[in-house]
Parts: sequence; structure tokens; C-alpha cells
Amino acid sequence: MKSVLVVKLSAIGDVIHALPVSYALKEAYPEARVTWVVEPPAYNLLEGNPYIDEIIVFEKKKFKSLAGFWKNFGPFREKLNQHKYDAVLDLQGLFKSAAIAWCSKAPVKLGTCNMRELSDKISRPVVGPNAQGHIVERYLDVARALGCGVDKVEFPINITPEDGKMARSYLYAAGCKGDVPYVVLAVGANWPNKRWPVAYYAKLSDWLSEQGYLPVIIGGGALDEQLVEDISRAAEFPPVNMVGKTTLRQLAYVIKEAKATVGGDTGPVHLSAGLGTPTIMVMGPTDANRNGPYGQLENAIEVPRSCKYCWKRACPKGFDCLDRITPAMVEEKLKPYLG
Repeated sequence: MKSVLVVKLSAIGDVIHALPVSYALKEAYPEARVTWVVEPPAYNLLEGNPYIDEIIVFEKKKFKSLAGFWKNFGPFREKLNQHKYDAVLDLQGLFKSAAIAWCSKAPVKLGTCNMRELSDKISRPVVGPNAQGHIVERYLDVARALGCGVDKVEFPINITPEDGKMARSYLYAAGCKGDVPYVVLAVGANWPNKRWPVAYYAKLSDWLSEQGYLPVIIGGGALDEQLVEDISRAAEFPPVNMVGKTTLRQLAYVIKEAKATVGGDTGPVHLSAGLGTPTIMVMGPTDANRNGPYGQLENAIEVPRSCKYCWKRACPKGFDCLDRITPAMVEEKLKPYLG
């Protein structure tokens, strides 16, 4: 195996789950050239990864119009085909990734067990021993089908000294001064059903402050900015606001230095699990067996509702999905890590 193309474009949490594939490929084929196609939001996660030789950025927005497609398809295909690939791993399993896999001209095309949008017509779905297990293992099953032994699961994230320096300066400017230990709260999520109530985060923030820990809120975008404002108003001791302050690798440093992370089924929480930081995940529409904190499934708290695992972005019954997971339940999970 001389050259392998990995196609995992988005979202950030999904790219994090796929990172061990890069390590597995180089472990099995140390001389192979590994190329990864990704969309811009997750690029920073792959940058500097010692197990990836080339990153090709797929700017989806440029392909949305017919004129944009004709303008950008040729240069993208030319970039993609600068090297010949022995195999392509389509870990996205959608039409756009299937199109990239097809353009690669690789003789071997493998995909995950849950291919959609006709992507299974381009790449062969791999239904491995973990087809009903965690998504990290499902991705690794594709690497196993290519001959990778997967003796060790690694999440390679290149946090540079400069990343650490900048992250520390941002933490200091936001109010995290000295050597006071902190706990990260990842309050946002793309699905409304994955967001723990604001009032609960405020109560948890106050409890952490009483225990001598700084609550540090992370995230990005206008919604997370609004959430941190709402939590700060509801809390007696306003948390440290780090929303939108860092790059992904700087955020990885912030999380790695934390005592623990709390949040829903979302990218920064999966990043925390990958880094080995104690990670408490509150879950409702998705299940821990597939999407829980990898390697720490005992720290997943699943909502006690008969309708959990519905895989719906918003509750059709009108419930606040996660409101049955109380702050006290999260505090009990956190206690072993605060000492």
C-alpha cells in the first residue's frame, strides 16, 4: 500500500472520531502517503498531524451553484489527482464524498457500514465486527478491512507550543488567572435536543465555584454567545467566557489542561474524550453505545426517557429533552475527578 486517500469532510466531532484512522494507516503502512480531504471548519484539527502527508480542502460552498461547480471542479480534481491512490476510504458516506472517491480513480474504494445517498454504489460498505458499536470503531473497521491491525487507538492532535502560549494568554485575559483549576463547560450543540438547559449549567457553574474550581465555557458562534450570556445572568458566580476565543488546536490545549469537561453530544466534548480529559456527556436523542465519550462510556449520562435514541434534532413531543438529567447527577459524575 503506497498511497491512501481518506475522505472525512465534516462535522468537527465526526472528524475527531475519524482521527485514529490516520494513526492506524501509518502503523500498518509506515511508508504510505496518506492524503485527507476535509472541509475548512475542521482543517485546523488535521494541520500538523504527523500521520497525514497532505490535506486537501474541499470548499463545499464554492460548488453549490452550477457556475461555481464548473469553475471549481476542474482545479479540485486536478489537485486531487496529483497522486495515484491505491485505496480511498470514504468515512463520510454521502453523495459529496462519493463523488470525491469516484474522482480519485483508486482501484479499492471502501466505506463505512452506514453509507447513504447512493455512496454505497461507489465504495464498498464495510460491515465489520463493530457495525453496531461506537462510531470510532466503525471507522477503524474500514481501516481494518484495508489490512490495518489497529493495535492502538490514537487521536493525533498537534498542539504546538505556540498554541499553548496563545491559549494560556486567552484564558488569562478571560479571567482564568494563576493556577486555579478549571472545568470546561461545552454548552452548545447543533441540535436543540443535545443542549442541556441553561439553568442547569448555571447551577453547575455555581457548584463548581463553591468547590474551588473555575467554570470555563467554550464554544463558537452567535448561539453559543447567547447561551453564555444567559448562563452568566442566571449564575451567582459568572463563568469564564472562552466562546469564540481560540482555534481548534488552542481549544484542545484548554481542554487538555482542564480537570474535566461537561457537555452534550458535540464536537468539543468528543475532542475532550479523544484527549483523555475526564468527560461527562449528557445524552438524549443519540446513544452512548455509538456516540458516547470514547473510552469513557461510564461517564455518559443518558436521559431517563422511554423515547431516548430518537435521533431527531428537535423533540416532536415538545419536551426539553435533557431536563431530566439534573445538575446533581452531573456533580456525582464529576466528584471523582475533582480533588
